[in-house]
Amino acid sequence: MSRTMKAAVWAATDEVAYVDVPVPEVPAGWALVKVAYNGICGTDLSIVHGKHPRAKAPLVMGHEISGWVERAGATGPAAGTLVTVEPLISCGKCKACRNGNSHVCRRLGLYGIDTDGGMAEYVALPPEVLHPVPDGVDPRMAALAEPLAVAVHAVARSGMERGDVVAVYGAGPIGVLTALVARHEGASEVVITEPSGWRREVAGRLGFTVVPDGVSIAETLEPLTGGEGADTTFDSAGHPSVAAELAAGTRVHGRIVIVGVYKEPTALDLQAICFKEQSLVGVRVYTSADVTRAIELIAADALNLSAFPTKAFDLADTGVAFAAATRGQDCLKVLVTPLHGKADA
Repeated sequence: MSRTMKAAVWAATDEVAYVDVPVPEVPAGWALVKVAYNGICGTDLSIVHGKHPRAKAPLVMGHEISGWVERAGATGPAAGTLVTVEPLISCGKCKACRNGNSHVCRRLGLYGIDTDGGMAEYVALPPEVLHPVPDGVDPRMAALAEPLAVAVHAVARSGMERGDVVAVYGAGPIGVLTALVARHEGASEVVITEPSGWRREVAGRLGFTVVPDGVSIAETLEPLTGGEGADTTFDSAGHPSVAAELAAGTRVHGRIVIVGVYKEPTALDLQAICFKEQSLVGVRVYTSADVTRAIELIAADALNLSAFPTKAFDLADTGVAFAAATRGQDCLKVLVTPLHGKADA
């Protein structure tokens, strides 16, 4: 194979270059993966804008990766296997890692953030982060496994029970995926609030109860809960205006799950949380088991993800792809692909 490959490299603030770079060296025991698709997430946007505290240019971004094993590692999937990537880098030494919670490692890093990732033709990875994908799964759908794992983990951490009325703040990719998983796990009703009119339309088409423009989520929940509030509330927005009302919209002994990552300390109504004896749960990425579960849901078509709006751009058009992801008005998940002819027309 060629010694060089095409890659989208974050070169400086608001500058992404489509360039030739060396095919990555493959450390002993590692695998080389031929990339199929790579999703763009909010973290990638913050990197491009120079706002991520750890990312350093030049960097091949991308951590939502699907692809085929080009060269197998010492262990793990065989050459030719379609895989999705669990892109976490943990130290293996801190107490969290020693106790089997490496996803909350004190020094947690990610491929595509702390070192090169998947916005390229190839990426070198340790075999333990590669998850085989069953035959018949579209590689484009497989690229959704990483963000879907976030939703799987959030619902698992929530303690949600079958029959719960669930509230979701934010109808971005993670909010909608969380809503889909919650419904699959038995929520009797999922209510979504979202400022974007287009995203409200998407949530409505997916069968969720959508808070109308100009109406509060409390007003929408009132007839569904007798005024008690949601049983389980997911904050996928990560906005201070949302944090201020989480407790009020959740019932006594209800559960509040913080899925969206706040960029700075934010006010919460801790008195209401105390008076209602609510549980407040934080969520960070996912476990390896959550990634496996996400792949199972995709393979079984359990969530009808074909109705989840995506748009694929050629790797050469990564700058255009980032602009589309920033707008967030015609797709929930923007993908880039180095496979010529696989971008959307």
